[in-house]
Amino acid sequence: MVAAKVKQFIHKYFLEGQKLDEKQIEAIEKLPADAPFSQKLLVKHRRFVGILIPLVLVQLFWWLQAFRYDYFALFPDRYLMTITMIFGATVAGMTSEGGGAVAFPVMTLALSISPMVARDFSLMIQGVGMTAAMFTIIWMKIKLEVRSIFFCSLGAFFGLILGLEVIDELLTPPQKKLGFVTIWFSFAFALFLLNREHKRKTFDEIPNFGLWQGIVLTIAGFFGGVFTGIAGSGVDICSFSILTLLFRVSEKVATPTSIVLMAINTNLGFYWREVQMSGVEEQAWGYFQVCVPVVVLVAPLGSIIASHFHRQVLAWMVYILDTIALVTAFVVLREDVDLGLGLACGGILLGGFLLFYLLAQAGQKLMDSVLQSKNNNTTEEV
Repeated sequence: MVAAKVKQFIHKYFLEGQKLDEKQIEAIEKLPADAPFSQKLLVKHRRFVGILIPLVLVQLFWWLQAFRYDYFALFPDRYLMTITMIFGATVAGMTSEGGGAVAFPVMTLALSISPMVARDFSLMIQGVGMTAAMFTIIWMKIKLEVRSIFFCSLGAFFGLILGLEVIDELLTPPQKKLGFVTIWFSFAFALFLLNREHKRKTFDEIPNFGLWQGIVLTIAGFFGGVFTGIAGSGVDICSFSILTLLFRVSEKVATPTSIVLMAINTNLGFYWREVQMSGVEEQAWGYFQVCVPVVVLVAPLGSIIASHFHRQVLAWMVYILDTIALVTAFVVLREDVDLGLGLACGGILLGGFLLFYLLAQAGQKLMDSVLQSKNNNTTEEV
């Protein structure tokens, strides 16, 4: 009896299955049993191919560079980041939290690395790991909210430049570290309260998309871009929060959408720092070189694994990660937190929670309106 319940629990929450594009579902259903191997490879075994293509390309170039410039000599002093990014890139591929959401607090809090180095490293390494994960997601035809990617990227472009060029210079290292973890903890708490409503209705795309929805996504992208410019990630979780709280899009769609969005914008941030500004921090290159061969494998793998999880599992991963980051930040930085900074963090927590709570309430009214409209249309047809 117990074994049966455990099996049922695992199947429900960890083996729910992927939410695929309708065309891909149709292709799988119509795949003949005697189909040639090449066709099966592109349809039935798409997961393997989706990981293999970016893995082979990146590994080939990395090993050529590694032998030419002796990257191996960097590992004795930087191997901790290699180990960290095994976990960080897996998280980046599985959740709406980019690899920078793990790398930034670990580097700044645990390893006492400069926030600027951590920010630059986050942009650089996500440019590899999350781009590989993006390729895998698109290759497997996992369902995405494409309009969110477009409008959030539009706003993030301007927010990212503002964050890199202006706001980053105005903040002290402790402010950057604590501000990053407090705002996202408040979101995680709001999402937790929302998900206490069992079997709540969710959508696979933004319902009744129009002008105001595009404006909201653009604004969310702008603020996410500012966060990305300061800490190396943020536009992904901003998109995720708007999609899940306001538009009630399922976490199974919002998560891969945020990964694709972050992959696009982290490359833009890397380009801006290296070409348009003074260049990324020199120390960040060393960490980048020892982490590339790891992230190009585990980030796409994380995306594939998470695509089979129930949306509640994805949400719980967000709760846990943001809570750990907040507690760790206050433990490590307790000597740097004066009264003013403590009050500011408290204000961010309360203000962020209020903002996300109001978004959730607005989302409830929006969902009720959508469902009422559908019911009225059904009644008219009958």
